[in-house]
Amino acid sequence: MNSLLFLIVQIISLYKFILIIYIIATWLINFNIINPHNRIVYALMEALYRLSEPSLRIIRKFIPNLGNIDISPIIVFILLEFLQRLILEYWPK
Repeated sequence: MNSLLFLIVQIISLYKFILIIYIIATWLINFNIINPHNRIVYALMEALYRLSEPSLRIIRKFIPNLGNIDISPIIVFILLEFLQRLILEYWPK
């Protein structure tokens, strides 16, 4: 059972890492630091979008519109951290 716990915790940690990379990459594109028309950047952003956007879209349904500020990644990150700690705390030993 400990190996299953390890796998679940690692998947949650990997998703949090993907979410952080997606946030930083969107900032870099918005500030014109990297060019989204580059094929490698486009492919990377498409993969990150497909991985992280479903969870962000669910959260965006429930939070009010704050203009140009998007707090959905922060909420998803906090929920993932809460889920990870909850699993670690209540996993049968």
